Amino acid sequence: MPSDADHLLDVTGLFCPEPVMLLHNRIRDIAVGETLRIEATDPATQRDIPKFCTFLGHELLQQHEQDGLYIYLLRKYGSDSA
Repeated sequence: MPSDADHLLDVTGLFCPEPVMLLHNRIRDIAVGETLRIEATDPATQRDIPKFCTFLGHELLQQHEQDGLYIYLLRKYGSDSA
């Protein structure tokens, strides 16, 4: 588990729409205020995950790419129902 997040979601090897579908399910399981690190290999997540956060009101804390791995750190906001 990376030290910069409370939770990890590994969606490497999956392609749109699976990473966001799994993110939607996972975010429901964490508490408001906790952080989730997402690791993906699908370049479409660069568009989809920021839109997901904007639409549902979660905070995208970090977004970067490292050797073909797209890494996101978000904080859950809002209700526990996501």
